[in-house]
Amino acid sequence: MSDSKKILEVKNLSIDFAIDGNIARAVDGMSFEVSRGEVLAIVGESGSGKSTTAMSLVSLLPRNSRTTGSATLHGQQLVGMSIKELRKVRGKQVAFIFQEPMTALNPVFTIGFQIVEALREHFNTTRAAAKERALELLAMVELPDPEKAFDSYPHQLSGGQRQRAMIAQSISCDPDILIADEPTTALDVTVQAEILDLMRSLKDRLDSAIILITHDMGVVADMADRMIVMKDGIAVESGTADQIFNAPRHPYTQRLLASVPHLGTGKPAETIGKQAKSVLSAKNLVIEYPKRGRVPAFRAVDDISIEIGEGEVLGLVGESGSGKTTVGRALVGLLPVHSGTVTMGDKVFASEERGFKINKDDLREFRRNLGIVFQDPGSSLNPRWPVGQSIAEPMELSKEFTAAQIEARVIELLDQVQLPTSYRNRYPHELSGGQRQRVGIARALALRPKLLIADEPTSALDVSVQASVLELFQDLQKDLGFACLFISHDLAVVDLLSDRIAVMQHGRIVEQGPKEQILRNPQEEYTKRLLAAVPVPNPEEQKLRRLKRLELQG
Repeated sequence: MSDSKKILEVKNLSIDFAIDGNIARAVDGMSFEVSRGEVLAIVGESGSGKSTTAMSLVSLLPRNSRTTGSATLHGQQLVGMSIKELRKVRGKQVAFIFQEPMTALNPVFTIGFQIVEALREHFNTTRAAAKERALELLAMVELPDPEKAFDSYPHQLSGGQRQRAMIAQSISCDPDILIADEPTTALDVTVQAEILDLMRSLKDRLDSAIILITHDMGVVADMADRMIVMKDGIAVESGTADQIFNAPRHPYTQRLLASVPHLGTGKPAETIGKQAKSVLSAKNLVIEYPKRGRVPAFRAVDDISIEIGEGEVLGLVGESGSGKTTVGRALVGLLPVHSGTVTMGDKVFASEERGFKINKDDLREFRRNLGIVFQDPGSSLNPRWPVGQSIAEPMELSKEFTAAQIEARVIELLDQVQLPTSYRNRYPHELSGGQRQRVGIARALALRPKLLIADEPTSALDVSVQASVLELFQDLQKDLGFACLFISHDLAVVDLLSDRIAVMQHGRIVEQGPKEQILRNPQEEYTKRLLAAVPVPNPEEQKLRRLKRLELQG
């Protein structure tokens, strides 16, 4: 590594937090270097110290933290630097791209105002010149209408557009280092591919460096030159991306890579005979959001038909805004059906003859046979209830169980999702993300439903936690035999779990069929583009896939 290109040098960086009179070490003895034009990935599970390391470089940690060691930027010591001097560094020399732009951007100011503010903070420029530069930046990050985006508030942009706007703000001062903290976790594979292409292009254009913090090994394979693997605040392994992906030395790295689901390695679906009894059928389903004030009515789902048989898993995939979650919400009665037919078993619950709004008695019977697992178990569980009470709630509302039966069933469910019985007295905040998701699955199975609707149940989890939850899900589905609508934008996970797949785009199903046909021999161009955008955890293979994707894009 040439010293002339070296931007950042970190030596023996350690970070402690004072908690209730005790000292907890979050990062212990981190050392690394970053040079111009380089992408360094820091990977590991939640709590490993990845983000803490990055935030400490420009003193963005809370007051109860203490950082020791050395971090020099162009030879200038950052550890212990005064706030006045740090303000000159933040944004101008070191800039952040955060995971969730909706919380990182100020909701009460327009996108343009926030970029102009950053420019005027660091440069002696007029408001007109700053606006001109802001529009250039919004065009550089390939927002379709820079003028409109400039005058928009964050909530008026899509997730991908907000992420692009935040990148525009981050690069506004031509920083030497971009720290990208899980920059694509919440994005669809096609939007993610576009953001990664954009970051790669900007790095080359600005001759800057990127520190990429992520647990997505596909993204690391796509972007990184070198990588550091962290566990419990310690760097357990470092090297080039090729070295670590192809010959990991540390057992933790080996386990981490083994946990990553690979597209194309899912087992062939078990044949479910055509005579298998239908659990749920939706025919010619149309779902509309009604007109509200000046906002016109919007047709979110247009004339789709799906059928799920006993013991079958149907994967529903597509980009954000394609209508996947809307379908799931309508099928559990959380959204009204505009037209079409919804049948569970032999009973029609919504049709033109019966009326499209399910009455309360029918809805109770309908939901008695349905379970739903949400994307974020932290927000779907009541924080004031112990998890045993959350699991018991569906049984109490059904009024079909005695208190003793409910207690026995809660213990049985905790055992099925592989949690200790004692956890029934714990509160959600006392559990990890994976444990909370297991509680969410237990609650969804409380009434032994015929159909489970799982809406992105693993997208917020680390790869090793995701692997254990998916293994649990497979075992439960095999043992209990429930049918499942599995909604996801992670095609590798869908490959692992599904028997059949339906692909949605703009509210319509563009392709539907057996897993092998959709994933190995897609017929529709949209499906081909979706599959080509999925990053795989192999640097050499990912380079070939990127070229193929660019060819498909023309």
